[in-house]
Amino acid sequence: MPAPTTMSSRDGALLLLLRLRTFIALFLVVAFFSVMAPNFISAGNALIMSKHVALNAFLAIGMTYVIVSGGIDLSVGSIVGLTGMVAGGLILHGLTIGDYIVYFNVVEIIGISLLLGVFVGAINGFLITQLNVAPFIATLGTLYVARGIALLSSDGATFPNLEGSAEHGTTGFPLIGTLGFLGIPLVIWLLIAVGVGAAYLGARTPLGRHIYAVGGNERAAMLSGVKVKQIKFFVYMFSGLCASIVGLIISSQLVASHPMTGETFELNAIAAAVLGGTSMTGGRGRIGGTIIGAFVIGILSDGLVMMGVSSFWQTVIKGLVIIAAVVVDQFQQRMQQRMAMQMRAQD
Repeated sequence: MPAPTTMSSRDGALLLLLRLRTFIALFLVVAFFSVMAPNFISAGNALIMSKHVALNAFLAIGMTYVIVSGGIDLSVGSIVGLTGMVAGGLILHGLTIGDYIVYFNVVEIIGISLLLGVFVGAINGFLITQLNVAPFIATLGTLYVARGIALLSSDGATFPNLEGSAEHGTTGFPLIGTLGFLGIPLVIWLLIAVGVGAAYLGARTPLGRHIYAVGGNERAAMLSGVKVKQIKFFVYMFSGLCASIVGLIISSQLVASHPMTGETFELNAIAAAVLGGTSMTGGRGRIGGTIIGAFVIGILSDGLVMMGVSSFWQTVIKGLVIIAAVVVDQFQQRMQQRMAMQMRAQD
């Protein structure tokens, strides 16, 4: 009898470490770059990194619920670029309707851009739920379509100088990226608001419980009365909304829009979600873990840049992080299943 008890205690300790893997990874990357990268621990660098982390986190929050529901969204990076181009085009050139040009104020431009992200997400939802296209293929297709439209909107050129025109009432757009409150950038406050709202949605609302039910067992969820198609529509629209927020933030910070903005951002979003404990098989994941995962990915990216590591190697490292996170997640699931079987056998 003593041997099984010892083994059980050891397995329990290992399982705890696996569950805390995101915190451990965060501690390790911070410790590593604090030693290897000069000026890594400084107020200025922390402020810059927090803004970069926020961009990853917004995308990862939307991606989390997509993956939890059993899907994947490869289009988020292209939505970032398309949203920025639409906002930039409306600021500089307005909207041509026949012989007239209509200019919108900044609040209206922000609203239109956010709705565009939701619309692209709804297209993904329609392809997946109504036409039964696999999520990978559907979102891969919208990735190319959205990126192509972004390039066509300016023939591949950048929309520069987005300060706006007082004459047309389009001024104020750069404030999104520069405003702050209590010494904290507006971007971080937005992230806190979206993160808290998304976490509350998943933990405290029927909609959140239905998202997890769909990802855990779609057939069982359908038989229990969950509106599976509406749930999938929602998660892809929410992911599109999060991506459009990032597009607006980047264009505001740069005071310019480029059609290739957001390229490979979906890689960071998936990496942050998976590293934060979201299972690629669906049904499991938490927003808090995802945000910590975004910190790991953001700090890893900035730290590698400060060390002078090639961008090509950075891509390789991020890919390895995703693979490692999935392997560890699968190992954790097998351990939990084995321990559950042991407990049932003891009963």
